[in-house]
Amino acid sequence: MTRRERREYTDEFKEQMVKLYQNGKPKADLVREYELTRSTLNRWIQQHQNSGSFREKDNRTEQEQELICLRKELQQLRMENDILKQAALIIGRK
Repeated sequence: MTRRERREYTDEFKEQMVKLYQNGKPKADLVREYELTRSTLNRWIQQHQNSGSFREKDNRTEQEQELICLRKELQQLRMENDILKQAALIIGRK
């Protein structure tokens, strides 16, 4: 089985595929005609229903948003902790 080359689609194209599906065109036909994967089409439909946007950032759950914020905060705190450790070593040598 050969792997497809990753393709990028415009938001307009994604919107058009969702509208075709909403107007009664079967998913199987869309997948076949436009050489899409079923999972890609399903994701576009789900994103459009959730937020009307196809950007991952706009489709994150509250838990995903919180996790991202907590990871950023943890990274910042670790960096500050490393700086304080270095400062303590420098001060301890004097």
